[in-house]
Amino acid sequence: MFRKDLVFLHPPSVYDFRKDTIMFGPISDVVPSSPTFEMYPVGITSIADTLEQSGYNVQIINLAYQMLRKPGYDVEKVIAGLNPRMFAIDLHWLPHAHGSVEIAKIIKKYHPDTPVVFGGLSASYYHEELAGFPWVDYVIRGDSTEEVVRQLIAAIRKRRPVDSIPNLTWKKSDGQIVVNPLTYVPDNMDYTAIPSYKYVVRSVFKYANLHNTIPYLEWLKYPVTALLASRGCTQNCSICGGSQAAYKKICNRDKPAFRSPKVLIEDILFLQKLGQAPIFILNDFRMAGPEFTEEFLSLLEKENIKNELVFELFFPAGDEFFGRLAEAVPRYSIEITLESHIERIRKFNGKLPVSNEKIEQTLESALKHKCRKIDIFFMTGIPKQSFEDAVSAADYCRHLLEMFPGETRLCFFIAPLAPFLDPGCLAFENPEKFGYKQFYRTLEEHRQGLRQPSWKYILSYETDSMTRDEIVEATYESALRLNKLKKEFGLIDEPLYADIEYRINMARDIIHEIDDILKLPESEQKEKMLQMRKKVETVNKATICGNDELKWPVSERFGNIFPLFKVLVGLFFKEWALLFHRIRLNLTDKDFRAIK
Repeated sequence: MFRKDLVFLHPPSVYDFRKDTIMFGPISDVVPSSPTFEMYPVGITSIADTLEQSGYNVQIINLAYQMLRKPGYDVEKVIAGLNPRMFAIDLHWLPHAHGSVEIAKIIKKYHPDTPVVFGGLSASYYHEELAGFPWVDYVIRGDSTEEVVRQLIAAIRKRRPVDSIPNLTWKKSDGQIVVNPLTYVPDNMDYTAIPSYKYVVRSVFKYANLHNTIPYLEWLKYPVTALLASRGCTQNCSICGGSQAAYKKICNRDKPAFRSPKVLIEDILFLQKLGQAPIFILNDFRMAGPEFTEEFLSLLEKENIKNELVFELFFPAGDEFFGRLAEAVPRYSIEITLESHIERIRKFNGKLPVSNEKIEQTLESALKHKCRKIDIFFMTGIPKQSFEDAVSAADYCRHLLEMFPGETRLCFFIAPLAPFLDPGCLAFENPEKFGYKQFYRTLEEHRQGLRQPSWKYILSYETDSMTRDEIVEATYESALRLNKLKKEFGLIDEPLYADIEYRINMARDIIHEIDDILKLPESEQKEKMLQMRKKVETVNKATICGNDELKWPVSERFGNIFPLFKVLVGLFFKEWALLFHRIRLNLTDKDFRAIK
C-alpha cells in the first residue's frame, strides 16, 4: 500500500555535464531553464495526479535540477535507494536524448528486473529505436497518456499481458519489439489538470521534499507558473515539432484538444491563491474559435484576476481582441515568435505568414490597450534565411522603436534554432524542400551529437543559405547589434549592455579556441578542454540577453497567508483522503481493471 508504484525521473540534457566541458552557448537563453534543460514537461504532473487519484503512489524527482543545485548530488545512490514497481523517464524534448538513456542504464544497473518506461514527443517519434535499447522496456506514444500509463501500471502490478494496451511499444521475452496501435487520442483535455499544481504541492507533504519537484533552478526566486490551453496545434510552421503536421505524424492527432474556459479559469483561480506571480497560458487559446475566446474572456472578467497573465499569439489580433482582453484582465503581456522580419521567409516557413503591416497593427493595438510587455522573438537558422537576413533583424527592431517612440514595453530577443531540428516537423521530414542538410537523423546520432565540445558542432543541421559557422556568427552578430540598439533606446542600462557585449565577444573567442583544440591530436584535446572549463561555464547561460529581460513584473512571490493556508490545509486533507482510498482499494482489489 505504501510502496511507490511509479517514480518519474527527469534527466539532464547530458548526464555527465558536471564533468564534461561543453560550450552549450545560447541554446537556452530564451527559456527559463539552463542548458541542462532542468525544466520537466508539464504533462508528467498530470500523469502523476491522475494515477494518485486512482489509488497509486507516484513520485517525481527532478534529477537535473538536483544535480545543478547540489554539485555533490549522487544520482546513482538516489536511484539505488528507490524501489518502485516501475520507473518512468521523459524524453519529450530531444536535447534530453543523452541524459535520458544514461539514466535508464543506471536504473537497470541497480534494478535489473524493474520495468523502465519512456514517454514524450521525442520518445514517441523514436519509439522503436528506444525499445531496441536493453535498458528500455516500454515506450508510451502520444500526447495524452495519463490513462495509458494507468493501464500499464495495473498490468504490471497484476502481472497481466500488455498486448491490448493502446499507444504502447513493448518487447516480448525474446526481444521482439511489438507496436500496439496508437488509438488513444482524447478530443478534450478537461479530464486532467495540465499541469497539476495540486499534485506538486501534495507531493511536498507526502514525500517531505520540496526540491524534487522544483521545475527549474531559479523558480523559488521567480515562481512563474504555466497552464496548457491545448494539446495539438492548428498552425503548420515548418520547423516546429509541435505543429499540426508533427502532431499528426507523432501522436495521430488530427486537431487540437482544448481545455474548456471553465476549467482554465478554475486553474487560474487556484494559482492566484498560491501567489501573485505571472501565469503563462501556453498556446494561443484563440485557436479554439470565437465562441471559446469570448467565453474565456467573459469568465476572466468576472473573476478580476490579480496575477499577470501572459498569452502567446500565433496570428495577428486587433482592437476588438485587445480591447476585450484589457477589460477582462487588469495585467497582461503577450509573446510573439516572429522568427523573421522578412515576409517571404515567414510565408515559406508558415510562421505568421502575413505582412509586416499586419504585425505592426497588432503591436499598435496591444500597446494602445494597456499591454504591459510584448516579447518578440527572432531566430537564426530558419529556412531560406541568409546571413544578412538574420543580422538585419536588428534594423527592423529599430524601425519598430522609431514607429513607437519612447515605448519601452517592446522587448526583443534573437536566438538560434538549436540544438536540433525537431523530429516530426516538416523540415525534418523533408529537409531538401526546406533547404536543410542534416547531420543527425537517428536518436543515437543525436545522443552522440550532444557530447560535442561546442554548440556549433551540436547543431544537427546547416542550411543551403548558411553553414554551421555562419549560423553561429549570425547569432552572435545579431545579438551584438540588438544589444547596442536596446541601450540606445533605453531598454537596458549601460552595465547590462557592457556585460552582454563582453559575454558575446568572449563566446565568439571560445568558439574559435575550441575549433583550434579540435585540430590537435585526440590525446591532447581532453586536457585542453578541461583547462577551458571555467571560461566555458561563464558563457553557458545569459550570453545574448540579460537574465531579467524575459521576466514579467511580480507583485509578490507567494500568496496572502490566509488563502494560501486554506489551500495547503485542503491539500493536506486531500492527501489523507487518498491514503484511505488506497487502503480500500488494497482491501477490495477492485481498482486494477484494464481500460478499453
